[in-house]
Parts: sequence; structure tokens; C-alpha cells
Amino acid sequence: MSRYRWIILLGLITAAIMEVLDTTIINVALPQMAGNLGATQQEISWVSTGYILSNVVVLPMTAFFTERIGRQRYLVGSIIIFIAASFFCGTSSSLTELVVWRIIQGAGGAALLSTAQATLRQIFPREQQGMVQAIFLLGIIVAPTLGPTLGGWITDNYSWSWCFFINVPIGIAAAFLVSTFLKDPPGQQRSQGKVDWLGIGLLTAGIGSLQYVLEEGNSKDWFSDQWITRFAILAATCLIAMVWWELSSRNKQPIVNFRVLKNRELAASIFLFVALGFGLYGGIFIFPLFTQGVLHFTPTETGLALMPGGIATAVTALVCGLLLNGARPMVDPRVLIAIGVGLFLVSMWKLGHLSTNAGEADVRFALIIRGAGLGFLFTPINNVAYASLKPSEAQQASGLINLARQLGGSFGIAILATYVTVHTQFHRVDLLANEYPGNPLVDERLRMLAGNLAGHGYSAEAAHRGALALLDQETMRQAAMLSYNDAWMLLLLTFLIVSPAILLLRAQRGRSAPPAEAH
Repeated sequence: MSRYRWIILLGLITAAIMEVLDTTIINVALPQMAGNLGATQQEISWVSTGYILSNVVVLPMTAFFTERIGRQRYLVGSIIIFIAASFFCGTSSSLTELVVWRIIQGAGGAALLSTAQATLRQIFPREQQGMVQAIFLLGIIVAPTLGPTLGGWITDNYSWSWCFFINVPIGIAAAFLVSTFLKDPPGQQRSQGKVDWLGIGLLTAGIGSLQYVLEEGNSKDWFSDQWITRFAILAATCLIAMVWWELSSRNKQPIVNFRVLKNRELAASIFLFVALGFGLYGGIFIFPLFTQGVLHFTPTETGLALMPGGIATAVTALVCGLLLNGARPMVDPRVLIAIGVGLFLVSMWKLGHLSTNAGEADVRFALIIRGAGLGFLFTPINNVAYASLKPSEAQQASGLINLARQLGGSFGIAILATYVTVHTQFHRVDLLANEYPGNPLVDERLRMLAGNLAGHGYSAEAAHRGALALLDQETMRQAAMLSYNDAWMLLLLTFLIVSPAILLLRAQRGRSAPPAEAH
């Protein structure tokens, strides 16, 4: 199989891009879906929520399925499930039907990241891992950035169904490459014996409940809603019980092997990946809201502003891959990670100090720095996470790493959505305290607005009312601007807090490279 490694890489990265793209490409099409299916905005959000729920539940179990079914069968089966679910999503005529197929699609998509990444760790020698993982990670990092642009173009020129149909030919190509060229290691023993049904049940209930709380908490005003409170208690209880049971000596075949976290590099890397997911998905979530709601960008302008940042990520990720390639990396990965953190902090500082007069050029420059920083972070952290693991531990580690990134993104979206809402109201109250009759600046502004409206044919009374309304709109816009500034600074603070975890990583320079599967 060693002759076909690069062909297998092509098949796996194609499948991974398809899966990650589906987490963001659909968001742009949600309003059109709601109109066509007769759903409210809250109901249609389950198209995204259902997908992510099933995805995060299955991610930690990918190692179990790989051991039970076999690596090749599980990967090909997952791709086929993803393709079939995508097709039926596109043909759905009701919201219930669409959400059901999205849940199935999310379950199939878990292996396209976790098992695929672990497979690359097993079939390529260590001296090639820097570049191989950089190429694979390009899809995971860049796809969420380009998803909204592609989704908007498809929705504007065709219909929302094509956001799903586009997966079918891509998935067929990936399934063909993987099924033809990827083989299970010779003599691989499939896991037998009892299934950890208790662990599966606790994991499903715990992760599923946590994801529901994060997805729906902001719209339901968090713990003022009874169901959010109940699911939060259920999540905490089940996750604590699951960790205890999975580490218990009575559990001979745990569904999730938490013992791999004894590896210091892996544990620190997972901690950093939570922060990365927070910054990547959280930033992608609030950026369109910020630019379209405050700076009045069009969806196309928003997508074009994001694109250079995605290109910067691709370039720096490949540069890191070259620097980390070989049995003796040219640069200590910790140095690259520190550079990435520094670039990310600079970009958040710039975004956190914009005004309502900012244009596309101001935003684009900050996003390019952010994109470059992400490239310097993902590839080296990923490289360090796997470098000291045994090949048999790679699959379990991959599931936990991808779960950490996904949960980090969910925490980021939930926290930032609430943060912006609360801080907008806070800044609005603060600004209104200065807008009182007799304030010379306020009176002058009202006279100017009223005069402009009067010049357009409004009566004196209507012009005064209109001036008050316009002043209120501007106050709200300024409050929103300040709240988004606070949100970018929160992301800066988050990275600043987690950056000491870099000190827990050890240099990988000079380690011997174990052979890859030569078959």
C-alpha cells in the first residue's frame, strides 16, 4: 500500500473537506430553507444543530468502530452514509425529514475527520508527517472560512438543495479512492468481546445534552429556561459518570480510552485545540454578523474579506509542514506555536479597535494576520500531539482532538453570541446616559437630522420624530460596534490565558522515526 499513500491522502482530504464544509456552507442558505419549508428561524436552526449534535457524539467513538469494523470498511461506509444523507437532505420536502437526514449525515461525517487523520498517521512515515498533516489540515482550517462564500454563491445562483447535492460527486470520488487503495494492516485483529453499552449511553446523553445547551442556550436565555437547566444537569451528571466508568478497572473495553491523556503532549495539545476551536469557529460566527450588521457589508463583500485570510492560513500551514518535515524538524514546533499565538493576538487587537468607519481594507488586513496565525498554530500543535504516541493510540487520540476542536467551537459560538447580546445592551444604556435634552452635541445632531428630513418633504413634527429614530439607530449601531470590539478582545484574552500550555509541550527534535505500514 506504500505506493498509493499519496492517492489515499487525496481521497481522505477530499472527504474531510466535504465534511467540514458542510458545517458552514449551510448556514448561509438557512433563510431560504426556512421560506421553502415554512419553518421559523428557531426551527430551521435545527438543520445545523442536528448535524453538530450527532457529529460530536460519534467523534469519541470512532476508535471503537474502527477496531470493530476495520479501518477501510468504516471509512468507506461513513463516506457512503454521508453521500446518501446529503442526497436525501437535498430532496427533503419537510423540516422533520431534513433534520433527520442531517443527523445521519453528521454521524457519517465523524470518521471523515478522526479516522482519516489517524489513518494518515499510520500509513506515512514520521519524517513525512509534517507535510502530510499540513496538507490534510488545510481542508479542516480553510473550509470553514470559504464555506459561507460558496454557500452564498450556490444559494444565489441555484437553490439550497445544491449545497447538499454538491457532496454526491465529491463523495463518490473519495469513496472510490479509499476503497480501491486503502487496506487494513495485515494481521490486524478486530476487537471482540462485550460492547461498552453503558459508556456509549453515558457518552451520547452527556455530549448530546452539552451540545444542545451550547447551541440553544443563548436563544432561550440560558438557565431561565427549564429545559436548558435540565439538559445542563444531565450533561454534567453523565459526563462525570462516563469519565469514572471509562477509567474504572471493571471496564475492560472502554468506548473512550482516556488513559491516552497521560501523554503530556497530547493533553496539552487537546487543551490548545479547545482554544483554537473557540477562536476559529467563534470568529467565523461573529464576523458576518459584525460586518453585515455594523459595517453594512454585503454577503459577497463579507466572503471576499474572509478569503485572503483563508489563503494566508493555507500558505503558513504549508510552510510549517515543510519546516516540521523530516526525522529532524528544522524548527522547534513550540517556536512556531508561539509565533502563531502572537499573530493571533495582534489580529484580535486590530479587530477589537475598529470603528464604524472601518472599510473592507481595514478588516481584510486584520483577517490576513489572523489567518497566518491559525496556520502557525494548527500544524505544529497537531504534529506535537501525535509525535510521541504509539500507532495503536493514534485513532483514539484523533477522536479526542477533533472532539476538542468541535466543542471549542461550540463554546465559542455560545459564549460570543451571549457576550455580544449582553454587552450591546450594556453599551446602549451607557450611551443613552449622555443623550439628554440640553446636551449641545445631541441637540446639534438632532437639528441636523431633522433639517435633512425636512428638506426631503417631511413636516416639522415628522422630521423631529424621524430625527429621534435615526439617532436611536445610530446609538444602537455604536453600541453594537463596542460590543463586537469587546468580543474580539475576549478572544485575545482567551488565547493569552491558554498560551502557557505551550510550556507543557516538549521538543520532538531528534526522535527516531518508526516505520509506517509498508504493505
